[in-house]
Amino acid sequence: MTELIVIRHGETDWNRQHRFQGQIDVPLNTIGQRQADRLGRRLADEPIDVLISSDLQRARSTAEAIARSRGLEARVEPLWREQGFGVLEGLDVPTIQRRHADLWQRWIRHDADYALPGGGESNVEFHARVMRALRSLLAAHGGRRIVVVTHGGVLDMLWRTVNALPLQGPRACDIPNTGINRLRWAGDRLLILRWAESDHLEGLPEQPSTAQRSVPETI
Repeated sequence: MTELIVIRHGETDWNRQHRFQGQIDVPLNTIGQRQADRLGRRLADEPIDVLISSDLQRARSTAEAIARSRGLEARVEPLWREQGFGVLEGLDVPTIQRRHADLWQRWIRHDADYALPGGGESNVEFHARVMRALRSLLAAHGGRRIVVVTHGGVLDMLWRTVNALPLQGPRACDIPNTGINRLRWAGDRLLILRWAESDHLEGLPEQPSTAQRSVPETI
């Protein structure tokens, strides 16, 4: 049995601005660093065997806050990086609607097979990558307690997998910055034990919405 703690990175300015981050390497903002520091203290007394991070710096900086409190080294794994959004990366919704109205209309259909031009990944392609990342992790570290610092889109794919939800359609779960999501791999099944623990963030500014009413969650 393998225990997994999967965490979304801390906040960035682009989260606040509701920009599509995708695979652009955006740093944490001041709030995000405070969230990461709180997270590190929250997990300081929990047993952790392995610490994995996406290669994007917003995830790496969050993982470093955990590593500092534990004397661990975060292992960087690009398979855990965010979904690619092609030509829409770096843009906020009003700009997309003005410059790429046709692409916006395609995006809001939430078609699982649709990949944005310019290197975007469809949900089908993205989900396959996340599953490769998970299988690789289990093969290398099965039976251990693993923390993975990653992105909102990755967590959405894990949520859909556990709950047997289709890859098309908007997101249906809350994914706060530095929220703690506890999962277990038992036999051949991935289970959710607890989702979106955020008590360690009490007193910090309210987070931008992660609802997919108009944006993917400023991933």
